[in-house]
Amino acid sequence: MKKTYRDEWRVMVTIKPRRPADLGLTGLDELAEFVAPTTQAITVAVLPRRLGKLGAGMSVSDSMISRDVEGDYRRRCEEIAAELRHRPQVEDVFVTCTETHTCSHCNLRWEVLTAEDVAREYGQDAHSAEGEPVCCEKAINEFRAERGIPALAETGGAQ
Repeated sequence: MKKTYRDEWRVMVTIKPRRPADLGLTGLDELAEFVAPTTQAITVAVLPRRLGKLGAGMSVSDSMISRDVEGDYRRRCEEIAAELRHRPQVEDVFVTCTETHTCSHCNLRWEVLTAEDVAREYGQDAHSAEGEPVCCEKAINEFRAERGIPALAETGGAQ
């Protein structure tokens, strides 16, 4: 059925600057006034260092360093987030990533029928149901077998 891949891990941080140092503008307190916007916050992405980055310009594949690349990136991001939460100018922090879903049979992008699609009869046949994959016959038949829905007919079904 559906395979999920997670990558592009990042920590999203919302900062509410209250003084120049909150923006990295240090050494200005004696020379300048600072007016912070009262309603606007700044949101930035903090990217974790690659698992395979060994330093001094040397790097290897993440999979050579870790048996659980996804878990290690998640833990690294959580560590960054925990550190950021201690900063007074930080209002919000959360860890996120990009998820990609593909079919385990044909490796195409995972898409399913919606209730609207079924109502408009966009499915493969009269037995098509909401949540049914649209990529390949194997995926459709697997979905239907799990739910007790008749399989696609051998002719005229999905490609």
